[in-house]
Amino acid sequence: MSDTILETDGLTKEFMGFVAVGDVSLKIRRGSIHGLIGPNGAGKTTCFNLLTKFLQPTRGTIRYDGRDITGMKPAEVARLGLVRSFQISAVFPHLSVLENVRVALQRQRGGSFDFWRSESLLKQYDDRAMALLADVGLSGYEHLAAGELPYGRKRALEIATTLAMEPQMMLLDEPTAGMTHEDVDRIVALVRRVAVGRTVLLVEHNLKVVSGLCDTITVLTRGRILAEGDYQAVAKNPEVVAAYLGTEAHTVTEGVPV
Repeated sequence: MSDTILETDGLTKEFMGFVAVGDVSLKIRRGSIHGLIGPNGAGKTTCFNLLTKFLQPTRGTIRYDGRDITGMKPAEVARLGLVRSFQISAVFPHLSVLENVRVALQRQRGGSFDFWRSESLLKQYDDRAMALLADVGLSGYEHLAAGELPYGRKRALEIATTLAMEPQMMLLDEPTAGMTHEDVDRIVALVRRVAVGRTVLLVEHNLKVVSGLCDTITVLTRGRILAEGDYQAVAKNPEVVAAYLGTEAHTVTEGVPV
């Protein structure tokens, strides 16, 4: 088994001549937490959309777990174990917290018509759903409508539904965006916990989160890779500092500001 679980070669996406992602070659190490950072407009979410096939590349290749997935569809790569979350929390607000996770379990098991089955048959998923809710700290919330959860708890629910797909690799798009400090700390602890035995690639603007979580960091700017390495290396890179702060010289102590 290769140490590299996800690899891109020359990945490029153009929109009417505008290069949103240009010649990006990534190698994500199996079992690592890998951060993708950069200023606004750097191409991070576009890169995520390419990796999970919500966008087709203009050119370049994507290999996941030894397989070329460049031409696949989102559902196909999800079934292979490459599963993402979204920048905006995506839950079914009128379903209960338990039902949200149960929907993901049904889909993962290929139960496309489970919605038409009796409630008693659907309850076969409840034990696993409850276990997943416990894993993300949502025990006691199972009967609450998902739309009534505080924002940070909604993000935890989204991670639970992602885990229900039994991913080998999770792609998390700004998992702490818009959160209070308390919620950020909770999600950081959650990501660290669910990363055990998995690979995680995350886009994140909060560089304190990145520094505490990520083994390797890739810095994008204007759709291209600017630097890569551990946090200390990229935080001291003059080109990275300039990309975030402009061309004036700065000393980075706590990390590049967001």
